[in-house]
Amino acid sequence: MITYRQLAAEELTRLGEIDRTESIDTLYVQHGTELEAVSGDFSATPWHGGHGEHSLEHEIEVCEFYRAAGGTVLGAFAGERLVGIGIVVPSVRPGIAQLAYLHVSNGLRGQGIGVHLTEEMERLARAAGASSMVISATPSENTVRFYRGRGYEPTATPLPELYEREPEDVHLEKRL
Repeated sequence: MITYRQLAAEELTRLGEIDRTESIDTLYVQHGTELEAVSGDFSATPWHGGHGEHSLEHEIEVCEFYRAAGGTVLGAFAGERLVGIGIVVPSVRPGIAQLAYLHVSNGLRGQGIGVHLTEEMERLARAAGASSMVISATPSENTVRFYRGRGYEPTATPLPELYEREPEDVHLEKRL
């Protein structure tokens, strides 16, 4: 049984309960609206201690950044354990929301948790007046397939501030 609720600021430290590991053998490189597949071993390891990209400390800082930008943080729980997190910033520009962050624990992906979190983030964005949602997504095959399956498509004109922050990501957009 999975339950969902908003997370308080002090609960962001629970992010480490999520198992981010994933076997990844295909990434995409974006050229306008076209995606070029690149093969290799790009597997995601657990968040590590210390500092820097993919450290738990860094990921918590990213979540705090989006929360401070007006984001709503949603959590998915299996019992008491945090197994999914989503953050929506309802207004990065007038009428444009950002699905800023989404992770679901390995072993629980494909069971509707990400779909539920995404639908709730879209609902919150529409309620705030957004007519479209943008994503700067990890370029892995599974991530891109997930978002495209929900109606998000590559955009040739990503928001400059999102592109600057994540130039290697796949930038997607959906009309709400």
